[in-house]
Amino acid sequence: MDQQYEVSTDPARLDMRLIHGFLRSSYWARNIPRCTVERSIRNALCFGAYCGSEQVAFARVISDFATFAYIGDVFVVPKHRGRGLSKLLMRAILDHPELQGLRRWLLATKDAQGLYAQFGFKPVSNIEDFMTIHNPDIYASPQIQ
Repeated sequence: MDQQYEVSTDPARLDMRLIHGFLRSSYWARNIPRCTVERSIRNALCFGAYCGSEQVAFARVISDFATFAYIGDVFVVPKHRGRGLSKLLMRAILDHPELQGLRRWLLATKDAQGLYAQFGFKPVSNIEDFMTIHNPDIYASPQIQ
């Protein structure tokens, strides 16, 4: 890493403008309302990566802190990509003291399988055991605005 980066779980440091701005234009949360982002952050363990006081990356973990965790909303701002920040975030998540001893970790990605494989993630082998309700256009719904 050519710059000094720090990872923090302090919610007071999170840059809501940056996080909402990135997520609302992402393929997985297009048009997500800010109030939904704020609620999701309040109800998760969030990780910010910082270069000085500037937030440059984000990840969110939804967990019961005993058996299960889902990693979502992982991103690095374009200007800081290619510097190992996604690996730094993943290491901070997997090493976090409150997330030890979990039976199952889960995440979904269209384009970062190589990153997550480095940390032991594999495609779901028993896909028939999993079920989902997926509403990809939920943020376009007038009730969500």
